[in-house]
Amino acid sequence: MCGITGWVSFDRDLTRERETLDAMTGTMACRGPDSSGTWVGRNAALGHRRLAVIDLPGGRQPMSVQTPDGEVALVYSGETYNFTELREELVRQGERFTTSSDTEVVLRGYLRWGETLVDRLNGMYAFALWDARSRKLVMIRDRMGIKPLYYHPVPGGLLFGSEPKAILANPLAQRVVNVDGIRESLSYAFTPGHCLWAGMRQVEPGTLVTLDSGGLRERTYWRLETRPHTDDVATTVATVRELLDDTVRRQLVADVPRCVLLSGGLDSGTLTALSAAHLGEERVRTFSVDFTGQAENFRPDELRDAVDAPFVKAMAEHVGSDHADIVIGAKALADPDIRRATITARDLPISMGDIDFSLYLLFKEIRKRSTVALSGEAADEIFGGYKHMHIPEIQQARTFPWIVFNIGAFDKDGTGIRPGLWSDLKLEEYRREQYESALGEIRRLQDTDGPEDDFEYRMRVMIYLHLTRFMRFLLDRKDRLSMAVGLEVRVPFCDHRIVEYVYNAPWLFKTYDGREKSLLRGAVRDVLPNSVALRPKSAYPSTQDPYYFTELQEQAKELLARRNHEVFLLIDRGWLETATGREAAGMDRLTRLGLERTLDFATWLDVYSPDLRLS
Repeated sequence: MCGITGWVSFDRDLTRERETLDAMTGTMACRGPDSSGTWVGRNAALGHRRLAVIDLPGGRQPMSVQTPDGEVALVYSGETYNFTELREELVRQGERFTTSSDTEVVLRGYLRWGETLVDRLNGMYAFALWDARSRKLVMIRDRMGIKPLYYHPVPGGLLFGSEPKAILANPLAQRVVNVDGIRESLSYAFTPGHCLWAGMRQVEPGTLVTLDSGGLRERTYWRLETRPHTDDVATTVATVRELLDDTVRRQLVADVPRCVLLSGGLDSGTLTALSAAHLGEERVRTFSVDFTGQAENFRPDELRDAVDAPFVKAMAEHVGSDHADIVIGAKALADPDIRRATITARDLPISMGDIDFSLYLLFKEIRKRSTVALSGEAADEIFGGYKHMHIPEIQQARTFPWIVFNIGAFDKDGTGIRPGLWSDLKLEEYRREQYESALGEIRRLQDTDGPEDDFEYRMRVMIYLHLTRFMRFLLDRKDRLSMAVGLEVRVPFCDHRIVEYVYNAPWLFKTYDGREKSLLRGAVRDVLPNSVALRPKSAYPSTQDPYYFTELQEQAKELLARRNHEVFLLIDRGWLETATGREAAGMDRLTRLGLERTLDFATWLDVYSPDLRLS
């Protein structure tokens, strides 16, 4: 896992721009604490920060090969899980290797197969190649969008990086944020390719972007497609198990310590049990997060029925894992420096509050003992695990389902946002446009018996929206917060073979036992304790410590004292004054989220000093 960046220019000599390239590369130090490297040619400059995971001495980058027609250089982030098979195939075709790294497999695969290399890769990756033979830049992102990759066209060329901060380190990239950027940040529409910063874009998942003297081009090499599902339930369950076994086996490959993130739920329990089986006599290492006083402060809500601790203990004992609980106090969660670190990691003005902060602190502690972690992220999106997916009113809603269930009340009147800005944002209209655009991507199944029925189609829409919008947001969050401390988090459920197969299984299969995630439960029921296998979906934990609520108010009061702070271009001062005067005990959800939003915006403005253009 690494951080990559680069600059391509057809009208200047980049060998004179090493200082700027070094500055861009330096912003990626947290993603790659083990080593740094650059490659500079006249028209292209590449930077790399490395987190060494496979072939520790041999995988240094940028990596290049001199051909008779010119040099080809690569900067690569991520992991290719089938690199061993690809290497063997390349050797049979005459390629010779000097390292044991998956990076060299990707580079020599490109030399042998060109851009069709992408069709052979299984993994999470974002990489860029400068092909001097044709003076062309090639940027590629994995199918599910697990690893990030941004780019910014500039006069005469293009800037790119794993994170926006790498691009912003170049003087050609202006730190402009306009109404469109704020609108996307507050909409929760998670529009593909969109970026907060004006002029910047994301390489979309499953997409290849090229730049040469003829211009910029995009090609989609993979998308989620509707196909008939011909297997019965029993065969489907068996196939899911087979695919899970294979992907967990592949994703345990590393030359550094590994672990599993264990929450006590079905998803993380699955990965823990399968990892334990593959590791054999080597005990699987597991970590969980908890909060000081959580058992005493916990109150069930619509997202969480019970605390995680008893289920975590049951799972750890079941497989005999080497387990550690990471317990976080409210004081640490409320620390403004942690908010600042999280906002900086994500390059966004909005966080998930204490949920993001605890995840960052969890990863920071895990990194002291492991370099690679397996996470159950994406199982809910793939197998239909969210509670709101099973509510009839939300199943039929003509908008993004997570907005109806979890965000709608918060944004009904723009809680905390300055009224004039709120009206200019036109969020409902924007969400409607993005929802209709997403619907246009989905093909209704047609087979010999005709089109799938209305309910099956609505549930196809439900799953598709989560896989192509909501999941990408969660994956980006997990990548940024883990890589901010140099931890590589792998997500086995995002193996594209699993996603394709389960997506096309009928909703009736996904609920065949009358519950959520039936296919996953059926596939792994034999390796889980009953308490974990039968546990209802419970969201990632959030603190309910009154101290945290009080700290939100105190920090907001300090912000009110800074009367000329730019945050009041975005936030309604009157609302904030009222919110800070309420009793912290029993603080309602809207007030809490509004305070989080205010402090996030203020922190982001302090860190990035953006040029706000809101009119």
